[in-house]
Amino acid sequence: MRRWPPRIPVPAAVAHRRAAVGATSTAAEATDDLVRQHNRSIAALLRRGRFAAARRLFDALPARSVVTWNTLLAALSRRGDVPAARSFFDSMPVRDAVSWNTLLAAYARSPRLDHLAAARRLFDEMPQRDAVTWSTLLGAYARRGLMDEAQSLFNEMPQRNTASWNTMITGFFAVGQARKAMDVFEAMPVKDSASLSAMVSGFTSNGWLDEADALLTKRLRATDMDKAVDAYSTLIAAYGQNGRVTDARRLFDMIPKAQSQHKGHKRRVFERNAVSWNSMMMCYIRTGDVCSARALFDEMPGKDLVSWNTMIAGYTQASDMEEAEKLFWEVPEPDAVTWNLMIRGFTQKGDVEHARGFFDMMPERSTITWNTMISGYEQNEDYDGTIKLFQRMLEVSERPSHHTLSSVLAACASLATLRLGAQLHQLIEKSFLPDTAISNALITMYSRCGELTNAKAIFSQMHTQKDLVSWNALIGGYEHHGHATEALRLFKEMRSAKVVPSHITFISLLSACGNSGLVSEGRVVFHTMVHEYGLDARVEHYAALVNLIGRHGQLEDALEVIKSMPIAPDRAVWGAFLGACTAKKNEPLAQMAAKVLSEIDPESSAPYVLMHNLHAHEGRWGSASVVREDMERQGIHKHPGCSWIDMHDKVHVFISGDTSHALTHEIFSVLECFYRSCRDWS
Repeated sequence: MRRWPPRIPVPAAVAHRRAAVGATSTAAEATDDLVRQHNRSIAALLRRGRFAAARRLFDALPARSVVTWNTLLAALSRRGDVPAARSFFDSMPVRDAVSWNTLLAAYARSPRLDHLAAARRLFDEMPQRDAVTWSTLLGAYARRGLMDEAQSLFNEMPQRNTASWNTMITGFFAVGQARKAMDVFEAMPVKDSASLSAMVSGFTSNGWLDEADALLTKRLRATDMDKAVDAYSTLIAAYGQNGRVTDARRLFDMIPKAQSQHKGHKRRVFERNAVSWNSMMMCYIRTGDVCSARALFDEMPGKDLVSWNTMIAGYTQASDMEEAEKLFWEVPEPDAVTWNLMIRGFTQKGDVEHARGFFDMMPERSTITWNTMISGYEQNEDYDGTIKLFQRMLEVSERPSHHTLSSVLAACASLATLRLGAQLHQLIEKSFLPDTAISNALITMYSRCGELTNAKAIFSQMHTQKDLVSWNALIGGYEHHGHATEALRLFKEMRSAKVVPSHITFISLLSACGNSGLVSEGRVVFHTMVHEYGLDARVEHYAALVNLIGRHGQLEDALEVIKSMPIAPDRAVWGAFLGACTAKKNEPLAQMAAKVLSEIDPESSAPYVLMHNLHAHEGRWGSASVVREDMERQGIHKHPGCSWIDMHDKVHVFISGDTSHALTHEIFSVLECFYRSCRDWS
């Protein structure tokens, strides 16, 4: 009877088993290849920031390796979602050293104090620890300034590498314990360039520049250390920040120039690199020595883009835009920084048209570029350009930032364009988290437009976000609209809140008192500024004080204030006194003030106009005609006054002596962009 399955001869049986094993091995290899392929796909999705897609792919996988789990765990750690990372770690079927170190790093990076304690517990639970494990926890203690705990852990380390020693040096310097940092450095068995850089950075951050210099030039053979030039560059930059250019140049000259490698000779490991050249150039630029910076730039063998931008920045800071533009056209591949430097340089010089030319030529514009041009318009008081470019920004779907909105709000405040400013406020509430700068700009805008209730509401909502600018903005708003009592009350609150006022605070307070006739209160404010806060009175304060005293009949006292000034009175001071004299019809003092004012500012029409009005008010038309003729003979003309009103979605400007008015802004189209943008961003 035949048996089934048939008997297989021994050689054939062996061959059959080998074939089965081979098939299994091939299937396992195919599975491993598929897992590796999936791991690469997950990593690619995470590199592109597509975490949700990576997580969906992970959940759908039929097979995963520990690498698969670690890849997603690392992504959760980088996202700062420590609870999710911990939950994911707990669900892992298999963990390796990478898994433990990844979760430990997530705890270590977290700012929460309880997470540091959790990191220590995890450290104690780890089945095995490597150098990464010890360094991760050590760095966590050092970053938080817990140097006693760091020292204790450092002493327990079975093996210390250079990174561990450097962590201790950086940590001690960060908490101001420079001596302990020096002791650690001295005890290091092997020092590298990172150790040297840590010491120099620590010395310079604590103001010990001479000690850093001695370390580099006297105590160590730093010139034999590869990449020691980084420490030299750090000290050169620190010397530049402290105005010690001679010391910076001495140190720079100690670094050899790059030398070509000769046959049989090792190339020098200590030589100048782009950072050292750029650091020395920046030293010169910080002190305004653009010529020396240019000489160094021309000598530099391998210029990088930072070198070009540094030199252009030097010219823009010196307002030498002609040289800056010449250099710009030589830059091999200008980047956004290069273009922005040119735009900012021209706007700072007041040449907005030229700046706009560069803006229009840019191949690609970032939000920073838009902000630079928009703020350039606003700073040059071209509010029409500010709003129109903002409109263009919205039309091309470029989302504004807080800086954009601050500039446009400032333009609205200067134009008293309440409708546009209010729409901006709505946009901020829907699409942005207001910061201190934005809130301050809103307070200023509402104050200038007379909406003091809204300004006060925003001020009250700021709570701990208030800064000196916030207080000054609201005090200035009260002053602008004649609410002196409210301005003084707010100043009292400001003092109770322990906020130290500035010169601007007192200018607003003195002006408010002057406009409301609060002479005694104004004198107290001036006394408070000088004697309680120790602020030196500036010419603006004296002008406000003279106006305050003089306009309320105390002309002799006002003149005595002028004579007692420790600084020379300028046109503002004498103009305030002349205005007070004409208001009180004191012709002798008015004549004297007008003469002095004409000598200080021969081009000003103010003394002639005020004296003409004084004579005309008294009915002395002949004397008034003489003043007008004298004014015409000197070739002095009075500029026409203007005013504007925001009405029917347009800003209308009215010029004195003109029977027509110009439409300066198409506000309605900007508002349409607002509505569309709000829908897109909310």
